[in-house]
Amino acid sequence: MIKKLLFVSLGTLSMILGIIGIFVPGLPTTPFLLLASYLFLKSSKRLHNFIMTNRLTSRFLKRYYQKKGITKWQKIYSIALMWTMIIISTVFFIENFNVKLLVILVGIIGSIVMGFIVRTVM
Repeated sequence: MIKKLLFVSLGTLSMILGIIGIFVPGLPTTPFLLLASYLFLKSSKRLHNFIMTNRLTSRFLKRYYQKKGITKWQKIYSIALMWTMIIISTVFFIENFNVKLLVILVGIIGSIVMGFIVRTVM
């Protein structure tokens, strides 16, 4: 029961970050939605179905699931673009130090997910 609650909570947080990433440059979208999808798959069929059929999130997830992963070059491009936007955002637009740290931390999490959790296909 505690594991399910933890997975639902982390999945919800990950989904929220992924949805914010749709609109905020530099914040990764697909890695957070994939993480949310995985966590919901392990904890709640209803939430997993919601994220897979939702108009905002399904397009990111369906592309991944249809191909069973992404190519190495898509990973490199995604991570490079994400860090380019993070650097631009933290240097030129974000003044609050704590917000800068949060954006960098989220970028690190996104890079780990993209680099090690998201499957690479040929």
